[in-house]
Amino acid sequence: MNPMDEEALQQAAKKRVGLKIGFYTHLLVFVLVNSGMYLMNSYSGGQRWHQFPLFGWGLGLAIHGIVTFISLQGMGLKARMLEQEIETLRRRQR
Repeated sequence: MNPMDEEALQQAAKKRVGLKIGFYTHLLVFVLVNSGMYLMNSYSGGQRWHQFPLFGWGLGLAIHGIVTFISLQGMGLKARMLEQEIETLRRRQR
């Protein structure tokens, strides 16, 4: 298996950091907005209307997290599969 050159490492690291920052930004906005809606709900009589967007958005956030962290794990898998295919093609050329 060939080690990645410095430029490829930089690109892979940037992509991984971008995925993580995207999820953490989504999480921060979720917490801030839903905290604000909870406070508004508390001061407006407590009808619990804030739970509907909380659950819907929470589901979307959970899916975002799952997709993000699975894709981060899959990056190594993709590299290994690519290396295997390259080796297979090299053997066929011989």
